Amino acid sequence: MPITFVGNNKKDEVKHISIVLAILISAIFSSCKTYHIPVESFKKQLSDIDSTQLRMVRTRGPAGGITEYPANPIDQIKCVDKGGNEIELQNSPSIETRITTSDGKRIILYFDRIYVQNDTLIGYRSLFIGLPKRIPLAEITKVEVQDGRKNFHYVEKKK
Repeated sequence: MPITFVGNNKKDEVKHISIVLAILISAIFSSCKTYHIPVESFKKQLSDIDSTQLRMVRTRGPAGGITEYPANPIDQIKCVDKGGNEIELQNSPSIETRITTSDGKRIILYFDRIYVQNDTLIGYRSLFIGLPKRIPLAEITKVEVQDGRKNFHYVEKKK
């Protein structure tokens, strides 16, 4: 169904399109709050979590498919909002972690799929593909988390 504009000319059409785009862009950028985790706090939260502490979880994705994978057991992520207030963010399969390293690279991993092995952070960029990304803890300079709102949810096994 085509969109019809009530205005008399192209100038009115451009104005209407600009307003719609501004609303959409505002909605997109305001829907995902980004929080920071001080690097030392991040290391402390993960200090006792290695591959032996991972638990198997089942996740339903946006298309309805269910996948099972090992996830870290952290329920609440301790972080800081942009105002400097400490908050606890509920861990879920849609929480994304953006790691900045000393060379300026940014790596995005799913928070529930990260853990520490020796002095290295191991994480995954996908909930479905098992290719780990390894980052030396000493190279991490900044940690940010946000709920990507990708409609992933933990589900229980049916009995």
